[in-house]
Amino acid sequence: MITGRQVRAARALLNWTQEELATHALVALTALKRLESERGLTVHESTADQVRRALETAGILFITSDRGHGVMFLNGTSDPVAGQTDRHRPRNRS
Repeated sequence: MITGRQVRAARALLNWTQEELATHALVALTALKRLESERGLTVHESTADQVRRALETAGILFITSDRGHGVMFLNGTSDPVAGQTDRHRPRNRS
C-alpha cells in the first residue's frame, strides 16, 4: 500500500493540491487527508488504490525497496487533464 508521504511527494511533483488529487481520484477530500496523515489514520484499501491509479495515470511511479519508499515523475508522460506533456504543462505557483 502507498504511504501518506509518497502521496504528498507525488502531489508536489505534479503541483496538485489535495482538492485536485481528490477530484482526479474520485475520492472524498477527507479520505485523502486521512491517507496523507502521519497520525496512522486508516482508509479503505479501495480509496488508496484509486489515489494510486490517479497518480500513476499522471506519470508517477511508486518505488518501494528494502531501504524505503519513494516516488518518481516519469518524463514524457501526458497530463490527463491538459493532454500535454510535462514539459509543456503550465505550473501554478500560487
